[in-house]
Amino acid sequence: MDLFPGAGTALNVVTILVGSVLGMLFGHRLSEHTRSVVTDCLGLVVVLMAVVSLLEISSPALLEYVGAGAPVMIVLGAMLLGGIIGSLLRIEQRVESLAGVIQAAVARRSPAVVALEGPREESSPADGGSDGRQAPGTARASDAARERFIEGWLTASLLFCVGPLTILGSLNDGLGRGIDELALKSVLDGFASIAFASSFGLGVAFSAVSVVVVQGALTLVGLMLGSLVPDAHIATLTVVGGLLLIGIALRLLRIRDVPVGDLLPALAVAPVLTWLVATLT
Repeated sequence: MDLFPGAGTALNVVTILVGSVLGMLFGHRLSEHTRSVVTDCLGLVVVLMAVVSLLEISSPALLEYVGAGAPVMIVLGAMLLGGIIGSLLRIEQRVESLAGVIQAAVARRSPAVVALEGPREESSPADGGSDGRQAPGTARASDAARERFIEGWLTASLLFCVGPLTILGSLNDGLGRGIDELALKSVLDGFASIAFASSFGLGVAFSAVSVVVVQGALTLVGLMLGSLVPDAHIATLTVVGGLLLIGIALRLLRIRDVPVGDLLPALAVAPVLTWLVATLT
């Protein structure tokens, strides 16, 4: 059956939204310890996904394209240049600020939706809630909600948008080769969004917007370039994506707060360096 270009991304968005709603509806019934265990499990699975991505460093197509000694140096150069560019552009900080603005807007305009994330404490006159002023406890709760939204959006967006299934699946969708990879990714993302939303709330649902932008762009690339995208370029993209997944895993496991957002330009730098090395050699 012939599907329209972007059908895989549409399926992916639906599973993320359904999973997020289920996680927000039932996630608050889980204890804090259980949520922590769920987040740890996700972190470990992300490590597994990263390892699968990193295996592309030995891709025959990549080795034939640039030589045996070049792939690691290409990835290193992409990460360094991408990190420098991202830090100068303050991508992580800007994305966090944007996420905070979106969270505040959603809280103001759609309180019923925000309420799906779980019960919140009511402010009492003693707390200063009756005269319209924000009490210290309410301010702290608001800050915590904002940070939770940001972490949920960033973590879910990076996890759902970076990886071999994202790149290969979206390109194959645009090339007309089917949506098998994106269908598998949709199932995985659906279950992951349930777990993420139980811990991070509404921000996970907004990662669907990130999925539309990233996968939609890659699908358009497939449509425009046809079969001209070299397998070697896809391999370097996948390896760099695997390293970014490692950064996400370190954040989920609370080992180190890696600024993964600042490293995103590495995804654009990697194919350029691959082409440059292949040209020079």
